[in-house]
Amino acid sequence: MTVETLISTSTPSLNPNDTVEHALGLLMELRVRHLPVVDEDRHLVGILSEEQMLDAEGPEAVISSLLSTNPIFVLPDAHVFEVTRVMLASQLTTVPVLDSKNLYVGLVRRHDLFEWFARMLGTQEPGAILALEVDERDYVLSQIIYSIEQNNVQVLSLSTERSPLNNEQLNITLKLNTTDASRVRFILEHHGYKVIAAFGAEEDDEELADRVQEFMRYLEV
Repeated sequence: MTVETLISTSTPSLNPNDTVEHALGLLMELRVRHLPVVDEDRHLVGILSEEQMLDAEGPEAVISSLLSTNPIFVLPDAHVFEVTRVMLASQLTTVPVLDSKNLYVGLVRRHDLFEWFARMLGTQEPGAILALEVDERDYVLSQIIYSIEQNNVQVLSLSTERSPLNNEQLNITLKLNTTDASRVRFILEHHGYKVIAAFGAEEDDEELADRVQEFMRYLEV
């Protein structure tokens, strides 16, 4: 999956001669906090933030006076993970995209990126969610998948992250294609995986609430 599939060409950029008043109005209309500034030759001359505009001398100030050099951008053939890394590292809500000739072709919006990750993780598909905790040295992906598929259950998505509490532990989140994950949970725990939370449509409201509270308490430890 490359950045090219997420480029928004309908979201307008700013012109260096635009005023702060115009730029702020556009940010409010588009519900973003950053917009690229592009000249008439499609050259990216900067990225303007809401904070920069609020610190300007007045609403009639020209935004070109607020720009810094070497604006951040990505290429269309970069992986989606790369634009995600750039967006998080620079705390941007939009990231400009330039072609091989360094000409502006559009931008990637944080909202569109969020929607892509939601689809990739199968959040719109019905199914149970299991959250596991495992020591990194014991993490064997093939074993997890095999244990689940042996029960005629498919993994719709799997994500891992290092535990914020223990650098040697991994938190694993699984989305399954079944709403009843009781047998899968038993098998995983039998193999030594600690299931710290489980959410499924077949649980009653009280049980689900208890599991949510259990998971939140774990996160707050």
